[in-house]
Amino acid sequence: MTETTALPRTQDLSEGALGMALLHIERGDFVSARSRLEQAVAGGVSSGGNASLFHGAPALEFVLSRAGRVSREVRETVDRVVEARLAAARRRQAAGALPHLAEFDLIRGLTGLGALLLTRGTASLLLEEVLAYLVSLARPVRIEGRELPGWWSETGPGDEEMDGGHGNNGVAHGIAGPLAVLSLAVRHDVQVAGQREAIEVFARWLDRYGGHYWTRRAHLDAGEPPVPEPARQSWCYGRPGIARAQQLAALALEDPARRQAAEDTVVRTLTDPAHRARITDATLCHGWAGLVTLARAVAADSPTPERFAPVIGHLHQCLATDLDQLSKPGFMEGCSGAQLALDGTNATDWTSVLLTT
Repeated sequence: MTETTALPRTQDLSEGALGMALLHIERGDFVSARSRLEQAVAGGVSSGGNASLFHGAPALEFVLSRAGRVSREVRETVDRVVEARLAAARRRQAAGALPHLAEFDLIRGLTGLGALLLTRGTASLLLEEVLAYLVSLARPVRIEGRELPGWWSETGPGDEEMDGGHGNNGVAHGIAGPLAVLSLAVRHDVQVAGQREAIEVFARWLDRYGGHYWTRRAHLDAGEPPVPEPARQSWCYGRPGIARAQQLAALALEDPARRQAAEDTVVRTLTDPAHRARITDATLCHGWAGLVTLARAVAADSPTPERFAPVIGHLHQCLATDLDQLSKPGFMEGCSGAQLALDGTNATDWTSVLLTT
């Protein structure tokens, strides 16, 4: 498999041809899917430092596996990517440094790679090593005499410097992602030492700080939990995505009170006109498509799925109304992903890339 140094958008699951192939595969249109896949790999497939669930060889494995067509070469290439990322994370930990979000998050890091390994359907030593790494994030670190969460980062999602650092709370880039993967792994009967304890640590953190996109040192110094910010509530950041991770944690821990609280949060947030007014597009990442997808997942795991029917119906209507306004063709911020959500099927388990299933 060719390693490329450039970042061709074609092999990008988020916005490239690779992501667009998912819609065709879910619909059973393998001729169109093949055309997109050929376009995606025409310039080579990255297995370097930029490879992740949403780019390069791991993204290619995810898409091919939706069609049941993954080769041994692709999986072996992905295994080497995961091993290299684990080795880099261990070196960073040994040096006593804080992680960049790209080390552990869903979009670029080991959370996403762990989610991919889970989709293979069988436990492996490599998957267990990724889970053990995610568990290690639950152990606090001491930096300049101050105890901080193990996932605290000095830089933001765009690698911008953040004075004093931050603890990111979202599904796409924050600790809700590791929480979801560790919880889903329990569902797949894959567990490592300390996994349940780490789930509890991450879940309790989000109980206190999940009302903000990220947590700053001022929040840590405050005696009371910070007042939730008036922000857009979406899959990638905000209460709905976090609530799905919390529901998964509750199922893993067999905690009915936490499950009920998570489900109540989804209903309350998605029926609040003030919150809905902040949704401005139909995308999976931060719009109607992502919200209806996670609401369906929450309902499917609820003992009272019927309470979500009005919410899902309203979100579906908003998605149908706004879909034509999307100008991009891709998966996360374009028409392909929004159309997948509108179709409402999940025969290929494409939603696992969002950690909703």
